[in-house]
Amino acid sequence: MCAVACADAWRGDGETLAAAMGTCAILGSRLARLTFAPGLLTTDGGALLTRGPLPLNRPAATASHTAEGWLPFRDHLWLVLHGRRHVMMGAAQLDRHGRSNISRIGDRDRPAAQLLGARGAPGNTIRNTTSYWIPRHTRRVFVERVDMVTGAAATDAHDLRRVVTDLGVLDFQGPGHTLRLVSVHPGVTVEEVRDNTGFDLPTPADGVGRTRDPTDHELHLLRGVLDPDGLREREVRG
Repeated sequence: MCAVACADAWRGDGETLAAAMGTCAILGSRLARLTFAPGLLTTDGGALLTRGPLPLNRPAATASHTAEGWLPFRDHLWLVLHGRRHVMMGAAQLDRHGRSNISRIGDRDRPAAQLLGARGAPGNTIRNTTSYWIPRHTRRVFVERVDMVTGAAATDAHDLRRVVTDLGVLDFQGPGHTLRLVSVHPGVTVEEVRDNTGFDLPTPADGVGRTRDPTDHELHLLRGVLDPDGLREREVRG
């Protein structure tokens, strides 16, 4: 369910480089290419564009048999600078405006936890279409105010598109381009999502939908081709 919801984030992107972090996000990008987005560019996780999406947890050398192009870092940066990339990344904190934090938790001078640093988050959000994959939807992630801004708000970003969590799907079509709950996964209620969000969460005027089920073909690709070892189940609690 989560991998399919992630895949739908790339719908309509055309010939764009898919850059994904996290198991379900990576599965989503590869599933999208195998189904409704054949023009999507996928990599082996390194510098090779692959002819077809690779299964997870397979040796990188496997890519040598399916490589269709070389994507050195300078060319990757060219894609970043020219907006030919849709990245789905994680966030330790995310506020209602879409500002993200992957750098630190707590006070600047005495942080409770030091995380990744800003990394590529500023460039991603300013230059590229950006979505987020959050494996655990909690108030610790969805906060009123992030401790450090590493990713731009929706009003300043190139295109903040979607947030997929283990509870539902959100977009940035709330008042003033703020987060809005679009759909909940089967067995999840709107109240449950709101209870796990640290700010008021608006919903569409015509109601919150239900996240679509995977098709039989998508389930076959996920279970038998892209993730035969079931790594996705380690990322999302049952």
